[in-house]
Amino acid sequence: MKLPNERPITRVLIANRGEIALRIQRACAELGIETVAIHSTADRQQLHLEYASQTLCIGKASALNSYLNISAIISAASLSRTDAIHPGYGFLSENADFAEQVESSGFVFIGPTPEVIRLMGDKISAIAAMKQAGVPTVPGSDGSLTDNHQHNKQLAEQIGYPVIIKATAGGGGRGMRVIKGEAELIQAIELTRAEALAAFANDSLYMEKYLETPRHIEIQVLSDGQGNAIHLGERDCSMQRKHQKVIEEAPALGIDEQTRHTIGELCAKACIEIGYRGVGTFEFLYEANRFYFIEMNTRIQVEHPITEMITDVDIIKAQLEIASGLPLKLKQQDIPLNGHAIECRINAEDPENFVPSPGLITQFHVPGGIGVRWDSHLYQGYSIPPYYDSMIGKLITWGEDRATAIARMQVAINELKIEGIKTNIPLLKKILADEGFRQGGQSIHYLEKEILEPRN
Repeated sequence: MKLPNERPITRVLIANRGEIALRIQRACAELGIETVAIHSTADRQQLHLEYASQTLCIGKASALNSYLNISAIISAASLSRTDAIHPGYGFLSENADFAEQVESSGFVFIGPTPEVIRLMGDKISAIAAMKQAGVPTVPGSDGSLTDNHQHNKQLAEQIGYPVIIKATAGGGGRGMRVIKGEAELIQAIELTRAEALAAFANDSLYMEKYLETPRHIEIQVLSDGQGNAIHLGERDCSMQRKHQKVIEEAPALGIDEQTRHTIGELCAKACIEIGYRGVGTFEFLYEANRFYFIEMNTRIQVEHPITEMITDVDIIKAQLEIASGLPLKLKQQDIPLNGHAIECRINAEDPENFVPSPGLITQFHVPGGIGVRWDSHLYQGYSIPPYYDSMIGKLITWGEDRATAIARMQVAINELKIEGIKTNIPLLKKILADEGFRQGGQSIHYLEKEILEPRN
């Protein structure tokens, strides 16, 4: 018997590339779902193309002409008789217009509804929705800043310096500026507004209290859009360079079971209240034992494997099942957290100056052993193109405790061999050996101030 909300999915178009495309491919294969792999002219060597039921070239190397080309992707879905489109992460994964066009064209969008993507994609409306749901937020402007400089000065005074100005449409560390005193405020607002308009075609800004030594903690959620939602614990993503994550781990040190339960339940409740469908991540700043919501990512996260390692939940498979209209199988009591997991992002870049390093992989060896996972599309003879993000793989280790997970990571990363290009592996080794990192619980500024600054 078919369930009322069921939308059977037998063929999925993967609207992405690289390691996440291969990850989606594997999950679909386990569920007996055929896949259609689209690619640019620069990506004919992509590993997941070999395993797809059908492959289609949709445009030239530039992402604007391929992976960001909505009409080309919709046409490919029609041509290949696809049931659903999985956006992965990045590219069009949080583009509400794309989700709307996918659904209006008769396909299932494997993600939230366009309305919810818009709600959570705008920082101001997202914060308002979270306040309504009882999720703690950072003290701030409760709406967009106006051009009334006097009012903005009064607002900053009420919040208390330092404050941070953010673009409502911003992300990835762009469109934000920290202000330490009133003398800087007006010029900073005007500069950030101009940057936001240029980067996001939206000059709306808001103001928040700037937390000086927070950690970046995020909560993974699953919600079926039918009134059922759970959380899968938290991740600590505080090892960052220029707001870009480098190493993540789960669970986070210092979060007790009661605190985890309380914040997780609030996130699950918020999902039900906003009608959330699919997998998602609530991102928080965490300081002095308090959580402050900053944004929600309405897609699969790069760092989802560490949550999978400690919960034994296949998050991509859950995403596919939810998209097909099935109610959530798991209950909160089905999610015990087991052990500790760490993920290192492997980037094709110079470890000293972080300049991208595309090129031919001349030698390649993947580590193995108990508790070691490697998510990547690399192989010997593969040529990394210069057109896309520099991340080329994720090395994940699990241990019964944090010390074991770190020890396994050090062994595994020493075994990992990627030659022919430069990678950030030397930096990752340095972080893993650092006493402050090994102690744990460091703020989002630790990597830049304590590990990177001394060598500059």
